[in-house]
Amino acid sequence: MRKILCGTLCAVAFCADAQTLDKMNWFNEPAQWLINGNSLEMYVTPQSDYWRISHYGFTVDDAPFYWAEYGGEFEAKVKISGDYKVRFDQAGLMLRIDHENYIKAGIEFVDGKYNLSTVVTHHTSDWSVIALDQPVSYIWIKAVRRLDAVEIFYSFDDKGYTMMRNAWMQANIPMRVGMMGACPDGDGFTARFENFTVMHLPDQRRLEWLKNNAE
Repeated sequence: MRKILCGTLCAVAFCADAQTLDKMNWFNEPAQWLINGNSLEMYVTPQSDYWRISHYGFTVDDAPFYWAEYGGEFEAKVKISGDYKVRFDQAGLMLRIDHENYIKAGIEFVDGKYNLSTVVTHHTSDWSVIALDQPVSYIWIKAVRRLDAVEIFYSFDDKGYTMMRNAWMQANIPMRVGMMGACPDGDGFTARFENFTVMHLPDQRRLEWLKNNAE
């Protein structure tokens, strides 16, 4: 049993099957956050976001991101929900090499609708969205990193997954992987993340080498 102190809130956390959340790290730690077992709740910092240059002409890198570092190939996923209020409120999974190379994917509230949103940044950012017909209580987002590509999937039940993006990302370099929230327009909102897991995947090139060089 561990006691987690987090901004102005605290909780008692127990070991869970998911990743050990209390051993992760903050980038842009928000004023209020809470870990309880295998769930993280944060009050997303007002007027914060991740974006670089394109279309809007500005660069921001100041939203909360709770991460752990992973090398090689892996599958990461998390269950996401939030009390979205105003335009561009968002919560999601983030994979980040540095301030010029990252992916964020999750739910984004735009024009009164829930959207599946992915931003891919390599020096400049791009943005793709899939509008949902109706609000959802939660969404699962999964990222699979293989060689020099990351595939992003979504699910409403953690069973059937649909791919929403395939993006290039430099291979063989460690990445920070975790949970992010952003609130570019508003005064903040509560985002929740449950059952965050990262599963190691054996390196494909090494497996091929071992197969071709079997004794």
